[in-house]
Amino acid sequence: MDNGKKNLMLMVPMLHQGGFERVCIKTARLMQDYYNVYILIFSSKDINFDITGLEVIDIDVPAKKGVVNKVINVFKRVRKTRKIKKDLKIDISYSFGGSANYVNTLSKGKERVLTGLRCQTDMENPRQVRLFCSRSTQVLSCSREIVRQLKADFDYERSTYIYNPLDVTDVQKKGTEPIDDFPFGSRGRSQGTTPESTPAPKAEATPEATPAPEAEPKIKVIADMARNDYIKGIWHLVKAVAIVAKTHPEVRLVVLGAGNWDKYNKLAKDLGIEDKVAFPGLRKNPFPYVAAADLYVCSSNHEGFPNAVLEAMALHKPVISADCKTGPREILLSDDEYNKLITDIPDGSSPKEPIQGSFGILVPDMDENENFDPNVVTEGEKMLAKEISRMLDDEELMKSYADKAYERALFYTPEKYAGSIHEILKRYE
Repeated sequence: MDNGKKNLMLMVPMLHQGGFERVCIKTARLMQDYYNVYILIFSSKDINFDITGLEVIDIDVPAKKGVVNKVINVFKRVRKTRKIKKDLKIDISYSFGGSANYVNTLSKGKERVLTGLRCQTDMENPRQVRLFCSRSTQVLSCSREIVRQLKADFDYERSTYIYNPLDVTDVQKKGTEPIDDFPFGSRGRSQGTTPESTPAPKAEATPEATPAPEAEPKIKVIADMARNDYIKGIWHLVKAVAIVAKTHPEVRLVVLGAGNWDKYNKLAKDLGIEDKVAFPGLRKNPFPYVAAADLYVCSSNHEGFPNAVLEAMALHKPVISADCKTGPREILLSDDEYNKLITDIPDGSSPKEPIQGSFGILVPDMDENENFDPNVVTEGEKMLAKEISRMLDDEELMKSYADKAYERALFYTPEKYAGSIHEILKRYE
């Protein structure tokens, strides 16, 4: 393609679901004005994003189980990717996530290689981090905390952070789409509205009018968008909701994401709240479900920069989040609050007590070891339940945090992201 533009390759394993996959798609669209953009994926199975108008290259080497198969896969992916980079005369290659970073760095030719360390799990293998750092032109992150950790633990300074883009208008538009399968009553059936804001239809007069149905109970719905993965800590959230339900029988929980949720349904049943918890599965558009909720809670023990939290904030939802390794503290705390926290706890550890941040409530990080025993309740789960109850008890607090959440969401504009990423890419043209 000879149009005077440089060739940019974005690399991601799949386009199934998840935060960095969404950022990859957004980056491709934002950079099309400046570059010939190609997205390289390892498998096209279950693509869940709109790729209309994008150049997507599938090398068709899907993930396999077993150490030997994984090693063979890496070599296959590297060989195919190296050839594609050469054939397309790629100038800059930017990868998202650990498995893509391996292939990007090991297939390095004459192009500039940018790797993305986007989650705390990416930092837990020192050999891997050193490989990426040594073979990368620059390491990009979506969190200040990861940049700080690279400097402190690896003495690595060729890194910078760019916060993920958030298209508030798009999220809000998608949030108004009607849904017919909201698990708790009629919420969401009229473009994300709640029963309180939807006028009741006028009853027609009939000779023998039947009694009007009883009004739907005024429930309070907590939402979370998360796949079934231990890093999302959903068992903590289910246990916290069980505690809350003892004093707030109106509470409900809906978790939207892919996976087999049988263990979680059993946990809810064992805790006596099976009628208050729902796992509808993956939804191509989860936003109407969040729009129909009252509160958003993130119980993750690992994140990079949680897009789902920002998307909920764009929908005007108050947020409570665990202070997992990276991300939430940078979103929910003001700059002054964040700087105070890292000054008070310079090693990056989580505080021992909840923090009432300017833009949301931060609760201490919780255990990453799965525990589905209904009789085991941790102090972290109790603290999370206490903050949920406090929010549900105080409508003014809920409204205040909803307003502040929306204000914060407006900070992460696609235009700001586009300017930042383009400025970095221009250095290596």
